[in-house]
Amino acid sequence: MHCTLLKTKLHRACVTHAELDYEGSCAIDGNLLDLAGIVEYEQLHIYNINNGERFTTYAIRAENHSKIISINGAAAHKASPGDRIIICAYIGLIQKEIAIHKPTLIYLDETNTITGTRHTIPTQMAA
Repeated sequence: MHCTLLKTKLHRACVTHAELDYEGSCAIDGNLLDLAGIVEYEQLHIYNINNGERFTTYAIRAENHSKIISINGAAAHKASPGDRIIICAYIGLIQKEIAIHKPTLIYLDETNTITGTRHTIPTQMAA
């Protein structure tokens, strides 16, 4: 059996740029790419917390430590500077890998500074 699982997540990243005329992609601070284990040109799924938009693009490297999160090309219609987004990458695993897989979860503030990291999502409790 083959299953697609969450590989990594940049949670609540803040969009710094939306460049309609730039070649399509999502530019991410190179340091964040490295910490998240995202490689350049890797497919990304982006979920916009502000407006509910969900779209797919790919990663490109922005300058290290720049804190840039730039939504480019046609996707720039789906996010604006200041929007908070979730950036996810997924991985295909076989059955024996699934039990040991732990995603990399990176939590960011409004300046794209890392506030925490984890490898599990807390269990959601009933209200």
